[in-house]
Amino acid sequence: MNFTPSAKAKPVFAQIVQILTPELIVSLRQGYSLTRLRHDALAGITVAIIALPLAMALAIASGATPQQGLVTGVIAGFLISALGGSRYVVGGPTGAFVVVVFNVIQQHGYDGLVLATLLAGLMLITAGLARLGSWIKYIPLPVITGFTAGIAVIIATSQIGELLGLDPHGVPGDFIGKVRVYVDRIDQLNMNALAVGCGTLALMVALRRWATRLPGPLIALIIASAIVFALALPVPTIGSRFGDFQFALPAPHWPAWSFARVADLFPSAFTIAFLAGVETDPTLV
Repeated sequence: MNFTPSAKAKPVFAQIVQILTPELIVSLRQGYSLTRLRHDALAGITVAIIALPLAMALAIASGATPQQGLVTGVIAGFLISALGGSRYVVGGPTGAFVVVVFNVIQQHGYDGLVLATLLAGLMLITAGLARLGSWIKYIPLPVITGFTAGIAVIIATSQIGELLGLDPHGVPGDFIGKVRVYVDRIDQLNMNALAVGCGTLALMVALRRWATRLPGPLIALIIASAIVFALALPVPTIGSRFGDFQFALPAPHWPAWSFARVADLFPSAFTIAFLAGVETDPTLV
């Protein structure tokens, strides 16, 4: 059987190949100089400095482990850069998913989150082929603004317990429930944790205002960690909370699935797909 495209199909076939070709391949074909390598390396280091600590922080806020956040940030960042269709792209974690991811992990475990993400990816591919992305323009901007502001409030609330050094076990996912638990446990307030957290936040704000070229979050993280280590302050750490890190990538495997489980995860997958579509639309962020 001959699969050679006809003369009429060749222009369409060539256009499809051009659209699906990653920008990395296009850039390499056009020639890659040492100067561009130096600039790209500097940009990559800058992104990694910000994205990797942020990946751990958002993983903890989402109910996952810091190691899972690191692995996700490394693998997802590599795939986005290697297979993306834009020459200038930043791939990294975003706070808009924290609430959804937290609920999925609490109800279905991390394995369920992987399955929900796969389903969301299939939804986005289907929506792209059906050209449904243009429908986003009909969503009222106040809805997006209110939604984003609500997520910011929920994320900030989820970190109050960590800032005060309270016991994180048994804290519910909803806003009112969190506040009630924090009020009940206020007698467990850790003044050292509060001082370190407020000092780190103040240093980040100061660096962002008066030293915009410096990586403020990383500098604040290093200085605060050094102070805690040098003074042996009794504050919770990633090691004391989550144990030792295993510096190795986990073996890839498919998540356990069934039609019943897919049906349970479908609403969460749809929400993840919707958020991904909104977050990647430059007119809405």
